[in-house]
Amino acid sequence: MFEKGFLDKLSDRKTRWDADAEKYRAQKTRPRFITVSGEEINELYTPQDISGIDYDAGIGFPGEYPYTRGVHHTMYRGRLWTMRQFSGMGTPKQTNARYHYLLKNGQTGLSVAFDLPTLMGYDSDHARSLGEVGKCGVAVDSLADIEIIFDGINLGEVSTSMTINAPASVLLAMYLAVAEKQGVSFTKLRGTLQNDILKEYIAQKEWIYPPEPSIRLITDLMAFCTDHVPQWNTISISGYHIREAGSTAAQELAFTLADGFTYIESAIKDGQDVDQFAPRLSFFFNAHQDFFEEIAKYRAARRIFARRMKEKYKAKQERSWLLRFHTQTAGCSLTAQQPENNIMRTAFEGLSAVMGGTQSLHTNSMDETLALPSEKAVLIALRTQQIIAHETGITNTIDPLAGSYFVEAMTDKMEADAEAYLQEIEDRGGVLKCIEDGYFQREIANAAYRYQKEIEKKERIIVGINEYVMGKEKIDIPILKIDEQVEKDQCAFVKKIRADRDHDKVKRTLDELVTVAKGNGNTLKAMLDCVRVYATEGEICDALRPVFGEYVEPPFI
Repeated sequence: MFEKGFLDKLSDRKTRWDADAEKYRAQKTRPRFITVSGEEINELYTPQDISGIDYDAGIGFPGEYPYTRGVHHTMYRGRLWTMRQFSGMGTPKQTNARYHYLLKNGQTGLSVAFDLPTLMGYDSDHARSLGEVGKCGVAVDSLADIEIIFDGINLGEVSTSMTINAPASVLLAMYLAVAEKQGVSFTKLRGTLQNDILKEYIAQKEWIYPPEPSIRLITDLMAFCTDHVPQWNTISISGYHIREAGSTAAQELAFTLADGFTYIESAIKDGQDVDQFAPRLSFFFNAHQDFFEEIAKYRAARRIFARRMKEKYKAKQERSWLLRFHTQTAGCSLTAQQPENNIMRTAFEGLSAVMGGTQSLHTNSMDETLALPSEKAVLIALRTQQIIAHETGITNTIDPLAGSYFVEAMTDKMEADAEAYLQEIEDRGGVLKCIEDGYFQREIANAAYRYQKEIEKKERIIVGINEYVMGKEKIDIPILKIDEQVEKDQCAFVKKIRADRDHDKVKRTLDELVTVAKGNGNTLKAMLDCVRVYATEGEICDALRPVFGEYVEPPFI
């Protein structure tokens, strides 16, 4: 990058500058200068900090290997990122109304949030569902609910993201069945299924079956979509929840990539062609508060993924090397105190995602730390993305921070830290072994503890929490509340669905699913037959519990 003579002269100048700056250092008021992840930051970065970077191998051009500067040649000059708002609440009818509202106001993709019973594979009238129906997302029990959610929305014209993991195959089957009813070919469907069960064992804790049969469900889904739903992103490998659990940026990056590589290896072992399924893998990252650290994380992620796909997994097609990702601003950074401040937090986090080259973005609403977002708060969050896109000017050029001594040095450091974690995971026997041993859980817990202690000691200032506190505050923003009638209505609806369907067909398809699960057939194909006759999500998941077993997390020390 730089000639040795230039660097030698620069070193001398840096020494003189350092001596002159010494008299100002006594004026430092903050005890430490560290990132959100606890990384020490130098007071000044110069070409010396990136002298070892080879431009072609480390930075390069957008749309070219190793994709440090983005996966598309012209990035946002060609097309803006997909603007999503994570939506879903109460009944399917309420969610449908919210989707029409968002699409009318310029949203370009739909993201479905499901309630806790749906995420855990229980029907709304199950004993363990009571009190949670429709509270943190929309309740879905059968194909009838998905039909209502997407009523009046042409599935061939929208991109849909579904945040569902353990029962992901069931919900995708329902979505496919709705497309059939609309007359939309599977080949036209675009969207993403989170479907990342490994991060559930690591961080979010919403599982049904043990890891190995859960991965079998995922590889079956990948194989089915390769043959029938070619534009669908089969897994959104998610670091978001790992970060929300308290990890550092490097842990989020490394643990997420490790999960992704495990899915890739499982599909290859299943006999699938890496160049057939890899282009439909996507990633999901957290945009936390440290602006530059997040940008470095996204840039390093693309570089590591491209190198592994090309060199280790021998993917031959360039599109298999591309790490495409969705970003959501950090929920854990939102505060209940002075909630309007969350608008600014979200804006800066969203800005870092865009400057880091995201393909899709969700901006949190200011009231999400209190409840599901209100209609006004959702609109403000959407407008935040639109202002970033159209008013800030950062979409005028591609990767505007490339060449920054600070950003390039931090990108290299992020890559090195993530690679060190990846080697540690491999040395410990791989992802499944690390889950079994509690390695990920301990690493995240230690990072979360350090972060919390920094806040308590005021080594890290959180506005409205440990500084600039306004005494007893009254929250005067409207809060969305889910009426208790939602649960009663949903329970009555699922009972009606069960009463009106053909019971013989339901039993036959569920029995066939069990047979397939015990053998080598494709479980998603069998589930599609089940949902077509209105077997419920709970019935499908229950049919597989005796076959696959249920996961119980062991205690960790």
